[in-house]
Amino acid sequence: MQRTLLPRWLTDAVYTIIGILFCGFALKSFLIPNEFFDGGLTGISLLIHEIYHINIAYVIVLANIPLIIMGGLQINRKFAVKTLIAVVGLGLCLLLIPYPQITSDKLLVSIFGGVFMGIGVGLAIRGGCALDGIEVLALYTGKRISFTISEIILGINIIIFLIAGIKLGLPTALYSILTYYAASRTINFVVEGLEEYTGVTIISGQSEKIKESLVIGLGRGITVYKGERGFLKDSFDISQPVDIVFTVVTRLELRRLNNTVKDIDPKAFIFTSVIKEAAGGVLKSRVRHH
Repeated sequence: MQRTLLPRWLTDAVYTIIGILFCGFALKSFLIPNEFFDGGLTGISLLIHEIYHINIAYVIVLANIPLIIMGGLQINRKFAVKTLIAVVGLGLCLLLIPYPQITSDKLLVSIFGGVFMGIGVGLAIRGGCALDGIEVLALYTGKRISFTISEIILGINIIIFLIAGIKLGLPTALYSILTYYAASRTINFVVEGLEEYTGVTIISGQSEKIKESLVIGLGRGITVYKGERGFLKDSFDISQPVDIVFTVVTRLELRRLNNTVKDIDPKAFIFTSVIKEAAGGVLKSRVRHH
């Protein structure tokens, strides 16, 4: 048992440490020297730092403690402990490592500050913890009011950027929104990677050939639903049975799958959906994110 757990812990630790270093780099080399902000709890911490001139390392650690406690209640104690260690590590990183200021160009700061922050937060997520606990707050709040987690996070970020606009000027707030967008897109890419899964549903009169091509040719697992096709406006009463084929591929494989299906049946109806998490079956094993 110990042999199987040790590499996982080491992997988590490496992801988290590198994530902390990237976040520290984004904050001290880009955002803090230029009075820029991010969304979420990091944005709140930066805002407090700019308004009250309290050391950002202390602000980030203290601001995260209530959300770490919530995380222990809402998710699990292991997550809370790992997040506490990571946040304290980020605070020490900000105190001890003398990151240089890279640039004062506002566009470069907003884009690359967000990208490096996104890399750091995303790697921490892959390590099983959180360097920004805003989603924990949204999860806790969402159980008490009738808003989705995304809506709560959006509302919190709107308040952050409104305060930033009032206190530090509208241009800074607008550039900071760009920082937040770059960070959020980078987090998604780091967490999901190139192997983000996509569910593909195929409806075709040539379903037998398509099934064979997917399984034998592409090596994909499939699920088949029994359905009916037809029901057109001019012939509503006419329909025929059809096998509805469902499979899961990575986005790198999606183009090849589409071309394969269209070669068999150019009129095939294909639609896709993003799958946030998938495991088991014939899927390739992936790096554990949580």
